[in-house]
Amino acid sequence: VQLVESGGGLVQPGGSLRLSCALSGFTLNYYAIGWFRQAPGKEREGVSCISNSGGSTNYADSVKGRFTVSRDNTKNTVYLQMNSLKPEDTAVYYCAARLDAFRRCYNSGSDYPHWGQGTQVTVSS
Repeated sequence: VQLVESGGGLVQPGGSLRLSCALSGFTLNYYAIGWFRQAPGKEREGVSCISNSGGSTNYADSVKGRFTVSRDNTKNTVYLQMNSLKPEDTAVYYCAARLDAFRRCYNSGSDYPHWGQGTQVTVSS
C-alpha cells in the first residue's frame, strides 16, 4: 500500500494548485481518502475528505469554497484543487487512506492507517 502526493510548489496569493494523490498496491474504490496539512510549529489539521464512492465530501471551514476534492477511481488517483490560495495555506499536505465499507468521509487523522510522504505548498509573493 503506497500513496504518493504531487503537485505542490510555490504560488502567489490568489493563485491555484492541484494536488494529486496516486495510490498503488490497492484498489482505490474501497478506500476513503483524507487530505491533511501541517504548517511549521503547528499541529496537523484536516483539510478535506472524500468517501470511497465520492458521494460524501467534507471540508475544513478555512478552505470551504476554495478547495475541491475529487477522485478518479479508474486512475487510482485523488485530487485536491486549491484556488484563491492564501499565505496561511502554506504547509506540507498529506493524503491518507482508510479501507471503508460505509461510504463515509472521515475527518480525523487517527482514522487513517495509510499515509503519503507529503508535498510542500508555499503561498507567498
